[in-house]
Parts: sequence; structure tokens; C-alpha cells
Amino acid sequence: MTREEKSQVIENLTAQLAETNTIYLADISGLDAGSTSNLRRACFKANVKLSVVKNTLLAKAMEATEKDFGDLSTVLKGNTSIMLSETGNAPAKVIKEFRKKSDKPLLKGAFVEEAVYVGDNYLETLVNIKSKEEVIGDIVGLLQSPAKNVVSALKSGGGKLAGILKTLSEKEG
Repeated sequence: MTREEKSQVIENLTAQLAETNTIYLADISGLDAGSTSNLRRACFKANVKLSVVKNTLLAKAMEATEKDFGDLSTVLKGNTSIMLSETGNAPAKVIKEFRKKSDKPLLKGAFVEEAVYVGDNYLETLVNIKSKEEVIGDIVGLLQSPAKNVVSALKSGGGKLAGILKTLSEKEG
């Protein structure tokens, strides 16, 4: 790869890192061609962009962005694949699902909404991160809940109250 090609790759990586808030680094070495193809297909379905990168070029791209990747550059050893997504937990879910059939990919680290996670032991934590849409859904559900309870209580209470009044009026008569 020529110096010009390397600088072009660094520019492209820098642009991708700058515009994405969910970046996972994984080790997919040891996967055969069929498994790699299946992983790429799973990533595509989950709207996750997967690409294999050179560690030195990725390190330079990380330095070139305004983001603070913390200790994430320490995992840039051996085979590294980068997974980019708009949803914070999508790559983690893909990795977890894929590992039901294989021991790879291994999570090297992740950068999710300015938080840095280093190590495969954070996979379960990352799977459980809620997406923006899920959080909004939870909030809407919580906001609707009290109103539903009041309406429900009024509906059921009204029937009880009418029953009580009817019983009282029958006793008096």
C-alpha cells in the first residue's frame, strides 16, 4: 500500500469515526470464509457496518478525530475489525448471537456515546444498553401509565359506585 493510499484510508476512517457514536472493535481472526460471510450478513441485517482495518491506520484515524477514545487504542493488536452502528447495542447483540455457534468474534473494546469499554467482559453490559428509541418508548409508557390507571379506576369505580347506590336505594325502599 502506497503512502497516498494509506493517507486516503486514514481520511476515510477518520470521517467514519467522527460521524458515528457507536464504534466496536472486535477480533474475528480464525473464522473461516463461510463464517465470516455469515457474520457480515448478520451485521448487514442489524444495520452494522463491519470492516477489517490495519491497527496503525485506525490508531492514526482515532488520533485525528476530536473524540476521546481513552484506553481504546491499547486493544489495537492482532486482527482488528471495526463495527460501526447508529444503535448502541446492535453490534453487541450481533456478537452475542454469533457466539452461540462460534467462539469468535471477541469484543476488544467499544466506544458508545462517549463511554469507553475495554475487554470482552463488557459484552453483556453492552447488549443491555438501551437504544434511544427504546428509552423514548419506556418514557412514553411511564407517562401513559398513570393516566391509564386513573381511567381504569374511574371506569371500575363508577360501576362499583352505581352498584352500591342501587343496593342502598333498594334497601330503603
